[in-house]
Amino acid sequence: MAILGVLPYIQIALAVLLTACILLQQTGASLGGAFGGDNFTAGYHTRRGSEKYLFWASIGLSVLFAVTALVALLIR
Repeated sequence: MAILGVLPYIQIALAVLLTACILLQQTGASLGGAFGGDNFTAGYHTRRGSEKYLFWASIGLSVLFAVTALVALLIR
């Protein structure tokens, strides 16, 4: 039952880190492709450097957040 007291703090920390990772990612796609504009290069993009690490970190943090949410749901 000790995890029940710590779990909300873990979820808050994961939520803050996940938000930071998502907001730090750069978006190369413009709105022209969404409205039928000629934006074919926005579909495929090779991630390099810090953008690649932020992308994988956001995936990892989102999986951890989902797992902690499931654990919180099953424990209660």
